[in-house]
Amino acid sequence: MKTAIIFDCEFLCLEGSQRRFWCGAHDPDPVIAEIGAVKLGLEGEFPILDTHKSYIKAVDRFGGRYPLDPYFTDLTGITEADIEAHGVALQEALSAVDSFSGGARFWSWGKDEMNMMAISCYVAGIEPPIPARRFDNAVKLLLAAGMPIEDLAKTRSSKLADYYGVEHPPFQAHDGLDDALSISYTLQHLMRIGKLDPELFDRP
Repeated sequence: MKTAIIFDCEFLCLEGSQRRFWCGAHDPDPVIAEIGAVKLGLEGEFPILDTHKSYIKAVDRFGGRYPLDPYFTDLTGITEADIEAHGVALQEALSAVDSFSGGARFWSWGKDEMNMMAISCYVAGIEPPIPARRFDNAVKLLLAAGMPIEDLAKTRSSKLADYYGVEHPPFQAHDGLDDALSISYTLQHLMRIGKLDPELFDRP
């Protein structure tokens, strides 16, 4: 079965980092601490076939472990205990999600790969193992399905399924896997009702 990988990343921040573009004196580099991914079937009933989650032991430019700011923990629910118990090195996390993908294209709500690959790999001093051509922006899929551009601009990934009235289990916003599931349930719904052509997932 043809598949697509819908993914979402959570990356380090302090309160206000986003409006400062991570340029404040004490802002961490926006490196990833979590990857959530969903394998979505592109045939038949467009099933959700599998899910994946990795916690990453994020490091700074000198190889030291970044501590999690309380604001980041409040926002994402990710704790130091989660990282200590389940966290892996960035290289291992990227290899794992690449293996999970089976070579399928990755889609996020925006361009999460810029934090996942470009910034995180640069800071960690490793070669990005997944090329840029394997990533794409799910926003253009929703645009093709008829979502008004003004709604696209103000709808977060965690609210997409609610926007379309799609039934789903409870989601926690800013959880990588839950945000990826919200996008996945939405794309699944749009393909099932004929609003989204699954062939769009294969086009450049």
